[in-house]
Amino acid sequence: MDTERVEALATPESTMAAPALAYRPRDAARYRPAIGLIGCGSITAQHLAAYRQAGYNVVALCDLSLERARERQARYYPEAAVYADYRDLLRRDDIEVVDIATHPPERAPLIEAALLARKHVLSQKPFVLDLDIGERLVALAERQGVQLAVNQNGRWAPHFAYLREAVRTGLLGQLTSANLTVHWRHTWPVDSPFDDMPDLILYDFAIHWFDIVACFFGDRQPLHVFATRGPAADQQARPPLLAQALIDYAGAQASLFFNAAVDHGPEDRTFLAGTNGSAISVGPSLSEQTVIVYTPAGVGRPALEGSWFPDGFHGTMAELACAVEEKREPKNSARGNLKSLALAFAAIASAHTGVATVPGEIRRLWR
Repeated sequence: MDTERVEALATPESTMAAPALAYRPRDAARYRPAIGLIGCGSITAQHLAAYRQAGYNVVALCDLSLERARERQARYYPEAAVYADYRDLLRRDDIEVVDIATHPPERAPLIEAALLARKHVLSQKPFVLDLDIGERLVALAERQGVQLAVNQNGRWAPHFAYLREAVRTGLLGQLTSANLTVHWRHTWPVDSPFDDMPDLILYDFAIHWFDIVACFFGDRQPLHVFATRGPAADQQARPPLLAQALIDYAGAQASLFFNAAVDHGPEDRTFLAGTNGSAISVGPSLSEQTVIVYTPAGVGRPALEGSWFPDGFHGTMAELACAVEEKREPKNSARGNLKSLALAFAAIASAHTGVATVPGEIRRLWR
């Protein structure tokens, strides 16, 4: 049904072979570091499953709950050591990369400690709650000569990754608009700590979409963000489940729309328009997407491989390893991610004040 909806949008233009773009995660040629994981919460099942499938060398797991760390050990890496104190993990000379997957409030001090121990770091998203703290961590990583990346795994979801490469390679020309909408059921936070997060949708969830918009527009600076939020009729969760954001660029615009209270017919849609082509991706979920590319040469329909889970988690760690091996900044660097957070912080502030906000002027998450 979703493929039919996409096909209905196609024009009678001539077909073409879909451009071959490098959208799949790429592993380093030789670098296979020993990895330590700090924080063994629910999302780390996805981290470890992806790492195990990729053949990565996870040698240590750390959590305040030894029971939780041992469960991850037994299921994914039986030979890994288990620690309750992160400092014991950081003291190990053999560990070169640390994946820090705790909640944001306690994450910044852990990132700092890992950087001071001269470990490369992959931080769970959202990276920080304060842009000034984020900038200090970026500067510390530079002084220590190590890489600091953020687990913005949505960039390696196959449809987002293909669209990202379509923009980066110039296939669509200069981007003039990006419209992203998500209609789904967001019930898992009910009766969890996330149910107390007033900006759950625009912050914890939409950071993926702010990040991919920042990725699409690259070095182009956003001018303003205007956002709204509100409760859906009969919603069970405490945080508002409706949210939207409009982002202005010079000669371009982006829009994000979220309805997290859809019981029937979920849909995720992305439309990009550029000066030399357009692209659409649509499907009933983030893992089921059909992509069509429109250019002067015709209409192309790539047959994408993979899925957001586990490819997203594979991609973030793989890019960090490639950056270390190739002595360059990772594409998912913390420096770049601060632009995504600036968009999110500005949108959240706008949703609370009703005023369009300049990204970067709001330095921390609205409280």
